[in-house]
Amino acid sequence: MNVVALISGGKDSCYNMMQCVAAGHRIVALANLRPANTDELDSYMYQTVGHQAIELFAEAMDLPLYRRTIQGMSLNISRNYSVTEGDEVEDLYELLHLVKEKEGVEAVSVGAILSDYQRVRVENVCLRLGLQPLAYLWRRDQESLLSEMISSDLHAVLIKVAAFGLDPEKHLGKPLADMEPYLKQLSQKYGVHICGEGGEYETFTLDCPLFKKKMVIDAAETVIHSADAFAPVGYLNFTAIHTENKDAVSQISKGIHEKCMPLYLVL
Repeated sequence: MNVVALISGGKDSCYNMMQCVAAGHRIVALANLRPANTDELDSYMYQTVGHQAIELFAEAMDLPLYRRTIQGMSLNISRNYSVTEGDEVEDLYELLHLVKEKEGVEAVSVGAILSDYQRVRVENVCLRLGLQPLAYLWRRDQESLLSEMISSDLHAVLIKVAAFGLDPEKHLGKPLADMEPYLKQLSQKYGVHICGEGGEYETFTLDCPLFKKKMVIDAAETVIHSADAFAPVGYLNFTAIHTENKDAVSQISKGIHEKCMPLYLVL
């Protein structure tokens, strides 16, 4: 089937794309919902941190990218969703409706792992549009899934942390592969979701086998969203990022953590 991939920039949406291709489907377009006037929007549905660099996914994959600004809010938070005017789910409906008209897609790639809230709402939108949701990561064991992602040459970095044991000053910008042992420790000691499904962290994918080019972060600033003593919340705001051919990648991507750390903003 021809598939539109919902992308947030994170590891899950990218790895689900890889699973779609492995299953014989064809990714023909990308779709993303972005916040209106902020770097990070507290949303029940969407990862918005890192949205400044989403445009580069189109370049990295050589695919059309459709974007829509999130206009709604989380109004209908009931277990079963029904059409609600002004809800952020309706922004997803309008976005996918446009992509279906323009690209003739038959299915939607969705990187959901654990959230029934997201699953129910994406399925509602897909049913209304006659699209097939493809969620190959759904209910997978998170520890084995994370290891599988890393071993499949998916390269991502942490761009938001919001959990006990994760420190913006230490962990933002670190490669997911380097963080895997520590995330396992946090999971065993404190019950942290190792794939971040409890909102513990968000990632941004710099490269994966589907990319024709990879992304390189030149500069970023760390924003402290909440200076909580036990679980501070912070995220990266990319100020300079570009794509490079994979055979001519500089060493700068290996120094993301060091380059991102000096500048801190507090909200």
